[in-house]
Amino acid sequence: PADPPFIPADNNPISSYRRSFNIPDDWHGRQIFLNFDGVNSMVYVWINGRYVGLSKDSRTPAEFNITQYVEPGENQIAVQVFRWCDGSYIEDQDFWRLSGIFRDVYVWSVPAQHIQDFQVITDLDEAYRDAQLQLTAQVRNYSGREKTVTLDATLYDAQGERVGSMRRENLTIRTGNREHVQLSMDVKNPAKWSAEKPNLYKLLLTLYDADGNVLEVIPELVGFREVEIVDGELLINGQVVLFKGTNRHEHDPDTGQYLTVDSMMQDIRLMKQFNINAVRTSHYPNTPVWYDLCDIYGLYLVDEANIECHGHQSLTNQREWLPAYMDRTRRMVERDKNHPSVVIWSVGNENGHGDNLVATSNWMRQRDATRPVQSCEAGERDYTDIVAPMYAGPDYLARYASEPRERPFILCEYTHAMGNSNGDVWSYWNLIYEKKHLQGGFVWDWVDQGLRAPVPESYRREGGPTEFFAFGGDFGPRGTLSGQNFCMNGLVAADRTPHPGLYEISKIYQYVQVKPVDLARGQVELKNWYQFTNLDEIYTGEWALIADGRRLRGGSLGSLDIAPGESRVFTVDFGTITPEPGVEYFLDLSFKLKRDESWAPAGFEQAWERFQLPIHTDAPAVDLTSLPELQVEDGDSVVVSGNGFSVTVDKSVGSITSLKFGDVELVNQPLLPHFWRA
Repeated sequence: PADPPFIPADNNPISSYRRSFNIPDDWHGRQIFLNFDGVNSMVYVWINGRYVGLSKDSRTPAEFNITQYVEPGENQIAVQVFRWCDGSYIEDQDFWRLSGIFRDVYVWSVPAQHIQDFQVITDLDEAYRDAQLQLTAQVRNYSGREKTVTLDATLYDAQGERVGSMRRENLTIRTGNREHVQLSMDVKNPAKWSAEKPNLYKLLLTLYDADGNVLEVIPELVGFREVEIVDGELLINGQVVLFKGTNRHEHDPDTGQYLTVDSMMQDIRLMKQFNINAVRTSHYPNTPVWYDLCDIYGLYLVDEANIECHGHQSLTNQREWLPAYMDRTRRMVERDKNHPSVVIWSVGNENGHGDNLVATSNWMRQRDATRPVQSCEAGERDYTDIVAPMYAGPDYLARYASEPRERPFILCEYTHAMGNSNGDVWSYWNLIYEKKHLQGGFVWDWVDQGLRAPVPESYRREGGPTEFFAFGGDFGPRGTLSGQNFCMNGLVAADRTPHPGLYEISKIYQYVQVKPVDLARGQVELKNWYQFTNLDEIYTGEWALIADGRRLRGGSLGSLDIAPGESRVFTVDFGTITPEPGVEYFLDLSFKLKRDESWAPAGFEQAWERFQLPIHTDAPAVDLTSLPELQVEDGDSVVVSGNGFSVTVDKSVGSITSLKFGDVELVNQPLLPHFWRA
């Protein structure tokens, strides 16, 4: 039974690891660190038999200075990982309870004078044109003597051309101390970063000793972008951005919660192809390389603290838990503060509301004034900058948008993707596209959390599958507690095969909105829903005239010169149509990538529309008396056959068991109703 903060001693498995590793001779005189990117749930560390320390937050790095514990040459590390700890009560997310070391572990070293930390801020002017690049750095002196160093920061553009530099010379640091350095430089009209155009610069930090020798070089990718809330709307680089988002658990069907770069890239490519521009890192900070990839390929991130006390939300009002809340919050912010893709901080998920979240939110705002903070259960309380509920209905959105507001409204979760779901999402987006303050939402969620497993022998059949994606109830002895299929909520299957719902979401999220104007004359209106991209920069437009599935003719729409947020009427000259009796005619519009992108090839269709044309001639009525008589065979089943078809009905259950047309059997087993929400 749950009894925070206590863990049952008889139900807490422990895994022990031990291995050797080598410290190079040329690391002598340097500071040496051991880093665990992720261990669930608590880790104890020993080096060469000496206790080093412990860490509890399983989703942010645990960093240990092991300089005093190691020697040149071979060393031994021993690690104990506990499945549960008191921190597990605030890691109560809906996902697989997989324990152990699930992210990278590495040892690294720095010189005795070292850039311990730094923060980069890009401050755009009121016109969002020119920028000031601000650098705050902490330089540490680990040596036993006072040292003088010089810090240089040089900015390079994407072509490797030097843009400018800033420098602090003759910085004296006493032994064991650190000094704070603040530098800034003006940058004229830098290429801005957004999810549409993820322009990046490289900032090269170089630390020199008193003789001009290079001590350390740190490269950092910089995106010039500004996030702010103005008049109740969230702006990026001065533009109102709609978050066409999804929540995403870190999951792989073969490696569990350890993700390879290939797996992450597969997610990014699919998201970009299917018009998703934002991800909520539900419900914890993700593996570090994910943020680098989102910076490079362009996705907006809501970075979420690893705080979810799902069944024990009273912990949020218990002061003894505040240090744990603050520790997790600080570690996330300090790790991720320089990523342009991170545009919103989240205090966690399903953790109620109370004093501890007020404290973490206020700390975030004080530490980083460049991003808003959200809390999913704060409602409209003061400690959330964004009203970010989950599963609010369209009527809630309409009420919120019915009067002026000081905060944007962004659904942190909506349209739960379990089963055959994600229907009627237009009822949300008709409002979002039209109303002020409504700025999108994040589908729950991205991927089915299935684990690849062999089909049990008793269920196998010749020619059938040998593997399936297992979920709760498929593991352990009968009666093992599980969430059953509640982790199978994805827009994509565990192997990233798209579900039908993803196509519906992509259609709604697409950046080209087409409305009929006068279809008989071929007139349609195109609206560009990009914030920073002219449609002609990215798409070619094509039309086709379709008759009962047959393409009659087609052509190009010509230049798609439509500025962000603007509309334009196009006339499609599909010529004169002499309608055939009973034939339906459609105008198809397709928008394809103009050139190769990093996430899809040229010619990839990313938006489309179809309109039925008001052109029709009725087919002549069928003279039923001219048709051959139906043949009826009555036995255990009723078989009705006619000209080229037959239908078989099982009399015992009233089900159609066979439907044949010509030589093709369209139905070969009973049809059973399956009721599920749309």
